[in-house]
Amino acid sequence: MALASLLVLLALAGYALLCMASPFADCRKCRGLGYKVVLDRKDRPKRDKPCRRCKGRGKRLRIGRRLHNHSRAVHHAGTR
Repeated sequence: MALASLLVLLALAGYALLCMASPFADCRKCRGLGYKVVLDRKDRPKRDKPCRRCKGRGKRLRIGRRLHNHSRAVHHAGTR
């Protein structure tokens, strides 16, 4: 039981370090391209509309970083 909880804590610490080092990840919908890829009439890939999820940037904020930013904002608002 202690080993399992230690492994969970290590995994959470690793994810926290990942969120600090690299807060952005590739968008899951467009795979980091920033636009949808469609095929033209000759079956060649072509750039289409910008991705709606990432608004054409190709990156998204990680969940852990979003939680960190929110908790910082709540702490800042509570200690004024």
